Amino acid sequence: MTAIFEGVGIALSALRSNRLRAALTILGIAIGVMVVMVIASIITGINQGVADIFEEAGGRTFYVTRFFQGGIHVSDGSDEMSPWRRRPHLTVAEAGRIAELPGVSFVDVIEWYGGSASYGSEELSSVGVEGRSENWVRVSGGDVYPGRSFTRVEALTNARVAVVTVKLADRLFGQSDPIGKRFKLGGQPFEVIGVYTPPPNLFGDGEGPRAIIPHGALKKHFNPQWGWMRWAVSPSDSVTVADAIDQVTIALRTLRGLRPGQENNFDVVTQDKLLDTWNKITGVFFLVMIVLSGVGLMVGGVGVVAIMMISVTERTREIGVRKALGATRREILWQFLVEAATLTLVGGAVGMVLGGIIAFIVAQSTPLPAEVPLWSVVAALAAAAFTGILFGIYPAARAARLDPVEALRYE
Repeated sequence: MTAIFEGVGIALSALRSNRLRAALTILGIAIGVMVVMVIASIITGINQGVADIFEEAGGRTFYVTRFFQGGIHVSDGSDEMSPWRRRPHLTVAEAGRIAELPGVSFVDVIEWYGGSASYGSEELSSVGVEGRSENWVRVSGGDVYPGRSFTRVEALTNARVAVVTVKLADRLFGQSDPIGKRFKLGGQPFEVIGVYTPPPNLFGDGEGPRAIIPHGALKKHFNPQWGWMRWAVSPSDSVTVADAIDQVTIALRTLRGLRPGQENNFDVVTQDKLLDTWNKITGVFFLVMIVLSGVGLMVGGVGVVAIMMISVTERTREIGVRKALGATRREILWQFLVEAATLTLVGGAVGMVLGGIIAFIVAQSTPLPAEVPLWSVVAALAAAAFTGILFGIYPAARAARLDPVEALRYE
């Protein structure tokens, strides 16, 4: 412990006596550590925000899609690279049969259309139109107020009613009450029956104005993105998610006449699977984080070599005296390694403080719940100390190998 404290004290003295030289060394380490902490806090916040979005849909809700490709996938348009082309489309009739299963509470059929919206002299050229089932709010979360959502009767009769988001209501109707007003959606007249306030999430107001209408009305009056219907399935309270998935899978295979041994021509996706896919995507950002922080640490490491080599040269006579008094090579080596690790740990502490400040600013000024995970602090400081030891080995070894007689003659 005495050798450690002595090495730390000498390193801090070197910092005070050579401020500019030490600052350049600390800067590279600080940047590397800061990058680790900032990116880790942002990715942690994004992951938490995405988990909250999924939680809004209920932890038991799962999805049935025509095709699910986890992770990042680039297609060249060929059938081999676009396997969903060989799969049949999901249909409303199939969704109806699935909804009748004893293990299913309800099925929300989801399709999309992009069109225009107009009211009087106001017109928006790009509005998202979602065709949903009457239970859509239980999947999407949020609140419909003022007004209401459409009923099952309205959904079955393909009624021309719409629930508009707050953003669409503000842009189209201004300060006036939109409830009961008739407007045109994609050139078709619809009546506003409710205003939808989405649940808060990390994307803030990133979504454009939207209108939610009965799915039947979407199919009747518009041309949705054919082939990309999906279902949000909510299991009954009396069954587990796994049992509900088994019932849905068996029923859909039976409806499609799939024989035993044939692969499913549809995908069932749980929220855990969606989160795993999202984590794979954020793993790319972690890789970028490692590369960027590695560059900063390498720059700092080169500075460590330079400052420690200068320190060895300036203290050659001191090393000779210590060896003459009985200091071993191991003791000299250990002393200089402690000094190098102390230099980089100081840089790591500076980077940790800066990273924490930036994460706090991001959390306060954006919807992103950025927070610094404990593992990033430990990893950053460990990386800083390891960098000091790694790049300090050569100067320390050179000091340990000095001949005491020649060292005492050094002027």
